[in-house]
Amino acid sequence: MPHPRRLVTQACHVLAAAGLGDLVWGHASVRDPDGRGVWMKPSGWGFEEITEDKVILVARDGTIVDGDGARHLEYPIHTEIMAARPDVGAVVHTHAPTLAAFASLEVELKPLSHDAVPFAYPQIPRFTDTGALIAGPELGRALARCLGPANGVLIPNHGAVTAGPDIQSAVMYAVLLERACRTQLMAIAAHGPARWSDELETRFKRDQVWNPGQLHAGWEYLVRKASEAFWSVSRIHGSTSA
Repeated sequence: MPHPRRLVTQACHVLAAAGLGDLVWGHASVRDPDGRGVWMKPSGWGFEEITEDKVILVARDGTIVDGDGARHLEYPIHTEIMAARPDVGAVVHTHAPTLAAFASLEVELKPLSHDAVPFAYPQIPRFTDTGALIAGPELGRALARCLGPANGVLIPNHGAVTAGPDIQSAVMYAVLLERACRTQLMAIAAHGPARWSDELETRFKRDQVWNPGQLHAGWEYLVRKASEAFWSVSRIHGSTSA
């Protein structure tokens, strides 16, 4: 099993490659296997800039247990969800514009394509206590309660959070949620949608299309894509400096 530092680094690169970056904001975390807290992206850096030595270990009370970076104000998103959900091994928080746009609409997310399948029947919740930062344990616990057993939660005027048993699943849920919101926004712009999968088909597709093997396959593709992007940039910089 790779060290959590490596998993968080890969997650950040994948989120950047998938277009879910927001300058230096947004973060991903992995549960510490020894129960000391969460390994997560530090503040002040973009997803694509993260290296293993930058990743920090944050205790539930916000103390930095390992690493030299500064923690994000919204660390309680990660610590409180993992405290409430023993089944969760990783959490992702992103600010993709499509998530904010869709979350602002008082409409359900429909399974128009495979992407929305993990978030329908039951419907993905919306956290409406605040659209500001989840900057304290109380708000973190409230967000965790709203998330419940779901794979993700939309935060109107802010973004979204996804959670999974491992970092591969949590990241893929973030990618799929953004795609699902984008697809429905396009359908709405075309005066739709008129058709989507019913509950029976959606539950069937959840196991057929998005079983752990498929989620991990999508993750591995994005890891390769992120790696190719990194080496392409490195080659450009190398040829420029030469």
